[in-house]
Formats: sequence, structure tokens, C-alpha cells
Amino acid sequence: MDEVQRRAGGTAMPNPALTRRRILGATAGAAAALGAVGLPVLQTATPAMAKGGWTVEPLIPAQNRGIILYSVRDRITAAPDTSGVPYGFERVLARLAEMGYKEIEFAGYTQHTSILGRQITPKELRKILDDNGLVANGAHTTINKATFQRELDIAEELGMKNIGTGSDPTSSNYQSDWDAAADLWNELGEQAKARKMRLYTHNHDAAYNFLLDAGPLDGNGRPTRSSGVRKLEYFFAKTDPKYVYFEMDIYWAYVARHRYTKFVNSAGKEKVDLFDPILTVARRAKRFPLFHAKDGTKNPGVTNGYDMAPLGKGQINFQQFFQTIGEQDFHHANWEMDTAPGGAGNLGQSLDFAKISYDNMSELTIYRNDG
Repeated sequence: MDEVQRRAGGTAMPNPALTRRRILGATAGAAAALGAVGLPVLQTATPAMAKGGWTVEPLIPAQNRGIILYSVRDRITAAPDTSGVPYGFERVLARLAEMGYKEIEFAGYTQHTSILGRQITPKELRKILDDNGLVANGAHTTINKATFQRELDIAEELGMKNIGTGSDPTSSNYQSDWDAAADLWNELGEQAKARKMRLYTHNHDAAYNFLLDAGPLDGNGRPTRSSGVRKLEYFFAKTDPKYVYFEMDIYWAYVARHRYTKFVNSAGKEKVDLFDPILTVARRAKRFPLFHAKDGTKNPGVTNGYDMAPLGKGQINFQQFFQTIGEQDFHHANWEMDTAPGGAGNLGQSLDFAKISYDNMSELTIYRNDG
């Protein structure tokens, strides 16, 4: 039994219905890469249940299924209306709880002031969470020294174990800027740990582009070529694992796999290097408490290579991803779809997509044989 299977608690088999629809889309090259580093390659046979010892379990435990409220921001911020579609925190969170979601990742703490005649308070938000059996598992907020303690106060009021941001640590391509970001995040991460929280950063695709750290210098004295190290992977090494954690946005990670395949080395030669989101997490699984489970449909005609879709309606292989990385009890999946709001023409679209996505997330299962 390899290390990832051991962590997962036994021999895991994929849900056979999902196997045919999703798993067979994995390339032979991807399977070979997984096998080469000792990670399990999903099988396509249905286990012989009659032989005994097999049990079926959710791949993402029910208590770890969440949503970032950015996906339904149109309804969180909506003024009261007569459409019948929920609006504001109290009504929207109640609806999400009805769908089955257990965890909420905040993307701001404000709603339309006409609902209460003023802005809602963190204490009132906590009551809404508690009344609906919901847990706040994180927040995308601004991370800087000046306001960090205030952000920790809010997070503590809401009962969070994680606090983070929707932005990359820096948008720079240069090592010195990533060094400075690492120093700041180590400092603030230590402060978060003192308050029994984890500080995390959420990635976009550019964070997995290559660092410019080699070759001739430009007119400003900065490198123009790369050693082949990706920016966020450099950040992994520069930050203290006790203080700094990560939330992989799975969609943007696969966009990075599509977009950033080549770099020019110090000698001026173009090199090919294919980014693998699964291996990136599996090598450091306990640094990723949170994920954005965001799906996409392949579209070679657009820069990103994918169009966003409700979870289960795209082509990202969540079965392979979550099964291979293991640590099911530690990892929390927050559904996100940036383009979920339907506008005035379809006020309920984002909530409809939230329901579709929750149902598909809950259908991801694994077979275990602990014998």
C-alpha cells in the first residue's frame, strides 16, 4: 500500500459511474507521471463486492462540503425584491443549508443596507451560521499589517479556523518580490497561529507561471529568463509550513497547466515543463486545508483553455484529483463559479448552479477495502 492510499485509510476504488464519464479522460501520460512518484493511478474496474470487505464512502465528507459566497454574490448583495429568490445573508445562507452545504467561505461581510436599515454585524452573521448549522471555514479578505488584527477579530467572531485572501501573494515575476511577500506572510501567519487560525493564500493561474530568476538582466537590472521554478512553488519553499497555508483553485490550476508549458533557460533555450496540479498538492497535502472546487469545459479557442461551468458539468477530473491527494478528512472543498450570477434575466441562476454543484460534489464516492 503506498503512502497516499495509507493516508486515505485503505485501498480506494473509484465510483464506477463516474469512472466511465470522468476518469477515462485522464491521459496515459498523466497516469504514468502519477505512477512514477508512487501515487495511485485510478483503476477502471468495479470491485467484486461479493468477495466482501468493500464499503462505499463519500470522497468529500459531508461536513467538508462548502461554498464561497462569491459564487452567489448577486443574491447576497441584492436589495429586497418580490421575485421569490432569496436575498441577503439570512435568506441565502438558509437556502444553501437546505441544499446540503455545511461550510461557508466568506467573500466580504456586507449586504444591502436596506435589509436591516444598516450594515449587518459579525455577531449577527455568526448567529445566522449557527441557526442553520453552518460553519465558516475561511474568508477572502485583505491581508496587510495595518488591518490584520481586525480581520482576525472578525474571523474569531465567526468561528473560523482559516483566514485568507483571493489574491496571489504578489503579482510580480521576480524573486525579490516573492521573498518580500514570504517575509510578510510568515510574520502574519505566526500572528494567525497565535489566534488558533491558519493564514492561507488562494491562487490564480499566473501564480503557477515561471519565476524570472536567471539569464541576462534587463534595463532595470532584473532577470529576463527562468531556472524553471514556478512562482508559487518558490513561495512554498520560502514560507514556514507552520504559518502559511494554501487554497488551490483547481480550475485556475488547470488553466495554468494549459497556459504555462514552456520557459527560456539562462542559456536562451526553450524548455518544456508541464504543470501537474495533483502532484503539486500530493507532495505537501497538509499545506492545503481548502480548495476551490471550480469546474471548466475545455475550449481551445480561449486563452484560458476552459470556460467555467457548474461542478460536474465541465471536464475537470475531481474524482481523480481528490482521490489521489488523499487526506479526505483534512481537505475542505468550496464550490466556486465566478460566472454563476445570471443577472436581471435569471435572478436565481447562481443558486440553481449551487444546487447542481452540491449534488454532483456529494455524488463523488470511493470504495474502500480495509482488509
